Amino acid sequence: MKVDLPQGDSALDRIQSIADDLHAHLTRDPNSRVFLGVDRDLGALPDPSAADSLSRLAEAQGLLEQVRDTPRAGLDFDAALDLDLAALMLEAEIHQDTLTFNGQTRLEQLPTAGADVGDGIFMLFINDPRPAGDRLADITARLEAVPGYLDALLGHLGVPVARWVDVELERVVGLPELFETVRGWAESVSWPDRGRLEVARVEAERALTDYAERLRALPTHAGFHIGDADARRIIALRGIDLSPEQLHRVARDFLARTSESLAELRGRLVPRYGLPPETTVAELHRFLNQRFRVTLPTGQLDDVLDRYREERRRVLDFIRQRDLFPIPEHQEMKILRTPGFMAPSIPAGAMMPPPPFREGVRTSLIYLTLSDELLDEHTELGIPSMIVHEGIPGHHLQLATAGLHPSIIRRHMNAMDQAEGWTTMLEDYMLDVGLMGPLTDEARFIGHRDIARIGARVVIDLFFMTGDRRYLDVGVDCDVSAADPFEAAGSLLAAVTGFTPGRTQAELNWYSIERGYPLSYLAGNHLVHQLKADVTAACAGRLEGLALDRAFHRTFLEAGNMPVRFLRAVFAHEGLL
Repeated sequence: MKVDLPQGDSALDRIQSIADDLHAHLTRDPNSRVFLGVDRDLGALPDPSAADSLSRLAEAQGLLEQVRDTPRAGLDFDAALDLDLAALMLEAEIHQDTLTFNGQTRLEQLPTAGADVGDGIFMLFINDPRPAGDRLADITARLEAVPGYLDALLGHLGVPVARWVDVELERVVGLPELFETVRGWAESVSWPDRGRLEVARVEAERALTDYAERLRALPTHAGFHIGDADARRIIALRGIDLSPEQLHRVARDFLARTSESLAELRGRLVPRYGLPPETTVAELHRFLNQRFRVTLPTGQLDDVLDRYREERRRVLDFIRQRDLFPIPEHQEMKILRTPGFMAPSIPAGAMMPPPPFREGVRTSLIYLTLSDELLDEHTELGIPSMIVHEGIPGHHLQLATAGLHPSIIRRHMNAMDQAEGWTTMLEDYMLDVGLMGPLTDEARFIGHRDIARIGARVVIDLFFMTGDRRYLDVGVDCDVSAADPFEAAGSLLAAVTGFTPGRTQAELNWYSIERGYPLSYLAGNHLVHQLKADVTAACAGRLEGLALDRAFHRTFLEAGNMPVRFLRAVFAHEGLL
């Protein structure tokens, strides 16, 4: 997709041309358009064919060549930074699409119908401001395309990974519930073409049943490791300038510090509640979960959603009273129960960010996975932390603000170390400034017990990528000798966090698929804390206390999306480093 620009064009014109071409490339997929808020041709499903994969790869390679051929001389700071970010995005995409293991590419081993069919339809239903008729027409067209899409997907699959097939089958089972919800919506608004929708729904469900049977019949691989060299490349292409060995040390040190903090908090909380002196950390955790269990006024699990909505208002009032963060106007969060087809890959909660190219109210969706088994994940001590992490001042605030940045490239950037580093830093920061009042120790204990997950995530991510079991050795007393990598990793994760078996397995599902994302939590936490410490030192005598916090928050939020490695340059450019 290389474009020869006229010699007389200015440097900024070249950057704009690249940004426009990159935008076109990254919005060629109809689900991407839905999630990005690009209201164009939304009635199609993604093309899962090998031909489309090759076409997309060639386009990315041509764009990368164009980026690399653009001279940096004469560019201002922001334009040069955008070029670097564009190159990183394209290199990561090309690496993912060309990486092979088990003798095949990732797409040849990862069935994606559950996500490709369900995610776009759900977003059109729940987070699209267009009239109901337009959205229902697009959903109906997508349902009509399901049989052809599934044939093309099966034609592109080789020998898939067994665990990924299991996840896919769980997701596909939940799709009829989504389709029925859409049917009920069409009835409620008396959409005139609902007969066509019903025919499409029936045919889509029939095709999915057949797809599941054919998928179960395929031979599978148990292995999904990719090796050391590609693991290092993935980490670098996420913009993280830490080696696997450094990340392993960071995880070991983090888990040791967290264990010391939990022991100290246990020493205060056990006598506070009159518990036996020998009460363990795990036993105290279970006690606090029961002591601060959320009440269900109607006896329904959906009552938990109301409690989260109430807490969202309380946290926002707390922030505004102290002017802790700049909060843009025209933003909103919707707190929803995780739909059945998404539950296998959302362990407890997740957030869908505001579409960055949609005008109007910047709306995020916060999903909560609810079940009787998972009720202990939602307590009066844990709910505030979840709101801080997923909502304001966490992901929703950061990504809603980033979506306002004028740079097309930054609005497309997916920088998980920045996003997760920000939110995990805030979990402690908000306790430090008094969010939980007299329950600070209790909330910090639960928070540290939960955030220990990010230490385990690093080493499990490294193990899942490389197959090197030595990464699981982080000084935690647990048995990681099982031949099944999911059993070995699950033993560590459960020992560190106390997660229920259901949540443990759901966590491991997405660890195995989203390579390099799980380790971004602690990598980002480490790098953001380091950035804040360096800014504090550089600003000594000029900015301190709350004034320093406000300057740090403003610069961080208004920079747009980018890995922390690049964010440091923004702070230096702003005179804060």
